[in-house]
Amino acid sequence: MKLKGIIKGQSIELLEPIAIAEGSEVTIEISESELETLPDWTELQKVIGVWQEDTEIQEIFAEIDRERHLDLGREVDFDTL
Repeated sequence: MKLKGIIKGQSIELLEPIAIAEGSEVTIEISESELETLPDWTELQKVIGVWQEDTEIQEIFAEIDRERHLDLGREVDFDTL
């Protein structure tokens, strides 16, 4: 028997009613394609901070910071007020 359900925290809410007694133990099979793969910490450590000494990245972030702090004002049309 195959049933569909929705994961909610540590519970699975079935999408259709089933005649099984409350508290019954069930077995669930989840296909590998449904599993969310989390990156391996050792793989993440290889790339964390690799751009830290990259001057091009530093220039890009500096430009973003300058643009964020520009006061461009806004156009006001007094004829429509």
